[in-house]
Order: sequence, then structure tokens, then C-alpha cells
Amino acid sequence: MTFALNVIRSVINRAIFADLRTIRFVSDQADESEEQQKPIDPSKDRTKVIPVETSMRYMDSKAFKQTYGDNPVWYLYRRNHRGGFAPRKTRKSCVRNGIISTGNPCPICRDEYLILDPRNTKLLEQFISEYTGQILDAFKTGLCQKKHKELLVAIEQAWDQGHLTYSVPFREYNYSLYNKNVEAN
Repeated sequence: MTFALNVIRSVINRAIFADLRTIRFVSDQADESEEQQKPIDPSKDRTKVIPVETSMRYMDSKAFKQTYGDNPVWYLYRRNHRGGFAPRKTRKSCVRNGIISTGNPCPICRDEYLILDPRNTKLLEQFISEYTGQILDAFKTGLCQKKHKELLVAIEQAWDQGHLTYSVPFREYNYSLYNKNVEAN
């Protein structure tokens, strides 16, 4: 008998608490309308279109040199993640509905003046390995998946249009170190 009463009591409690979860209070609805009317932070707004020429001038400016120095734009970037090892895939996108939606956006999304375009070769060259000539992985550069795909398209277009040369640097080796029969150059 007590078992049946406990079962009935638990069913009634579940029904009561389920109804309480679906009730929306008037104050909750007021908070949501206030959130929608908040002004957008200008530093997080990415709806403004920046011309490629402006981005190219920015790459030559003192502000760019002061911000990044001689390093590539992705060099000092560190991803936020849980645990000791970073996940192999980066986030899908840093920008949603024209606003930066994360606290630590990728190197391209965080700087509104970095535009991925085939004509902006100074930026594209930073994402190509100087040793192999291959495009660097998003895991190394920290780019979000959306910007990495845009980067791949921009670099391919730059190669096709002739803005970037597709070459691998020539390496000279001293074979006399390995083969005693060959003389040094």
C-alpha cells in the first residue's frame, strides 16, 4: 500500500513541477524585450562593409605594425577551450547576425580591417607556409571554419589570377656531408 502511495505522490509531483516549468512570468518577458532593444557595441558590430583598398592600406599602416609587429596576424592568438588539449576543429563562426557572438573571436573576425580578398596579398601570404608553400591549417592559425573557407577561396583565386605565385623555395644542400664521393660546392 505504501509503495502505491509513493508512486502516486511522485506522479503528482512530476505533473505539478512540469506545469511550473512551462509558466512564463511577466518579468521574464520584459527582460527579453529589453535585451532586443539594447544598442549594439560598435566594437562588436560587423555589419559595416570595409573596402579591400582600405584593408590593403591598413596592412601598410603604423597601427597594423604596432598591433602585430613583424608577426603574422594569427601568431599571438590563443584559443579558449576546456581541458589541456585544443579540439581539432575550430568554432563554426565568430560572427552571428552581424555581431561578434564570442568573447574570443578568431584573428580575422576580431579585426574588422582584415579583409580576405585575392588582391590583399600581404594578408594571404601570412597563411601560406614559407617552407612548403601550402595553406596553413585552421588548427594552427585559430581561424573559425567560416573564415578558413573564405581564406581557401581567396588564396585559390589569388593563385588563379596571378596575384600570388605558387612556388616552393629552392633549398641547397651540401651533399658532401652525406656522401664522401661528392665534393663540396
